[in-house]
Amino acid sequence: MKNILVIVFSFVWVCSFAQVKPLGPLPTKQQLQWHEKEFYLFVHFGPNTFTEKEWGDGKEDPSAFNPSGLDCAQWVRIARQAGAKGIILTAKHHDGFCLWPSKHSTHTVRESKWMNGKGDVVKALSEACKKAGLEMGIYISPWDRNHPDYGTPAYNDVYIATMKELLTQYGKYFELWWDGANGEGPNGKKQVYDFRRFQDSALKWQPQLVIFSDIGPHIRWCGNERGFIGNTNWNLLDTAGFQRGHGAPPTDTLNRGNVYGKNWIPAEADVSIRPGWFYHASEDSKVKSAEALFNLYLHSVGNGGNLLLNVPPDRSGRFHAADSAALVNFRKLREQAFAKDLLSGAAVHTTDRNKSNLKHITDHRNNTYWAAEAESNAGLSFTLPARQKINAVALEEMISLGQRVISFTIEAEANGVFRKVFEGTTIGRKKIAVFPETETKQLRVTFTGAKAAPVIRGISAYHFGM
Repeated sequence: MKNILVIVFSFVWVCSFAQVKPLGPLPTKQQLQWHEKEFYLFVHFGPNTFTEKEWGDGKEDPSAFNPSGLDCAQWVRIARQAGAKGIILTAKHHDGFCLWPSKHSTHTVRESKWMNGKGDVVKALSEACKKAGLEMGIYISPWDRNHPDYGTPAYNDVYIATMKELLTQYGKYFELWWDGANGEGPNGKKQVYDFRRFQDSALKWQPQLVIFSDIGPHIRWCGNERGFIGNTNWNLLDTAGFQRGHGAPPTDTLNRGNVYGKNWIPAEADVSIRPGWFYHASEDSKVKSAEALFNLYLHSVGNGGNLLLNVPPDRSGRFHAADSAALVNFRKLREQAFAKDLLSGAAVHTTDRNKSNLKHITDHRNNTYWAAEAESNAGLSFTLPARQKINAVALEEMISLGQRVISFTIEAEANGVFRKVFEGTTIGRKKIAVFPETETKQLRVTFTGAKAAPVIRGISAYHFGM
């Protein structure tokens, strides 16, 4: 009997959603998992931490790198307290200095005084992440201002060999980060990167990776380092004819995506908690506040992308107290803001012909949805149990079936009259629509334009007390 019930339930569930035809391009399983992470940390650490530079020249004495008390477990602890889902480490920045004892370089932790040349930052972070159940990513700059082979065909082999060390010796990563910088090496020459070989090699060793760069292949740069993704943000991008670095798409295209792009390549917003990417004591008083970080969250995650927040360790090898406090308070603000969904218990109605599955719009489940039949002007209305002050509505599309919504409006009832409080464009994985506080018992959301009938995973409403 139990097996029969399971079969019947599965049949009913499949039938409920079988009418929806996916609208490509579509995200892969790995990209969907990436979308759900929302927020994770970047860690810029290396000789620049000790030389007051942002971009090292590759001529640094390796002895300059000498953290007095490296504590990757502290990084992980603070990351977890901040609600971050992972840490991406700059294992090799443009100066070519390797935070692991690479066999393919003489500019590494092995040549430093730190731990008498026996240290390995990548290993230390990998072990700390595994112990705490936090995911790890890796940044490996293709530009190398130290390696003598840079600027020659042989360097592509060197770069692949360094990737192999990192991707086969320290466990799995969730993301591989490629910077678009391509300057001169110690011989005065620039490198012609063989990114196709780089990509094929990386995915051979770790096929679950999502790879970031200007043009993906899996995640794109948002076009700025301020942490802001466009209010209009398509997860789609055309890459034909473009290259990483100077040959990348225009910054406004990277910020907005392409409405009919051929590839699913969503946007990631990288930004530092400080003015610089590496630690400088002079910036201890310039750490972004929790309120500033929350604003970045609303303009990155709240515009359908992910937030990659850089937190640089100080010269001891620990996160500074000012950064740590801002991160923890940032989480408190998020938890307070989204603690109570004001649409919980609301009656849901629609002007669309499809009246089924409306309950899924407010069930906060990732695998359920409501699908409209009309491509435009499908409306949803919510009647709350009591009047509430509201200043934010979060909307989510079921992006596993494609990104569809082109435009929408939100209206709130006051004195029997509906007044428009927000007019938006794309939704994607999540859109957090923020508007002036309004007190209402009824909300109305209308999808005024779409590439195909909208498929909505969830809608919720909040009152930010800020």
